[in-house]
Amino acid sequence: MSKIERDEVLNYRPGPESELPLDEGEKVLAVFSADQKRYWTDHAVLAVIGAVLVSAVLFWLDKGHQVTIAAFAIVLGMALRGLYFRSEAFARRWQLTDKRLIGPQGKQVMLLEIQTVRSLMGDVQIVTKAGDKHLIRHLADAAPVVREIESAQAARKLVAK
Repeated sequence: MSKIERDEVLNYRPGPESELPLDEGEKVLAVFSADQKRYWTDHAVLAVIGAVLVSAVLFWLDKGHQVTIAAFAIVLGMALRGLYFRSEAFARRWQLTDKRLIGPQGKQVMLLEIQTVRSLMGDVQIVTKAGDKHLIRHLADAAPVVREIESAQAARKLVAK
């Protein structure tokens, strides 16, 4: 009989234990983590968008009498989703060092490999030269984070020359 092995993805635990260690002499310049107000605002916006879209579909299907319960269900669902994923979202963080960005689940992006850093609906998206995309989510303010990453990248380019 064949043996069933546990999938490695089930062993993931968010937080500093899942991050790659710093290299010798590597300095942490900044740490980016989720903002509680922004986290709940994002969920509220998604709930409103979902309620509006479902309401429009229900009116289109001539089921306008079901809009109230559908909107309530969507808002309740998003609130429960927010509560369920809250601990994981706040355990994830990104560290900006003088060499790279270190993220959750063993993610890392070398500063010289970053092609684009941009604010994306309040979050920060990082696109590498290879086309990999990473998202730093639920930040209180994305613009300063973009500036810090770009500044560290520029400093790294000077050192690399």
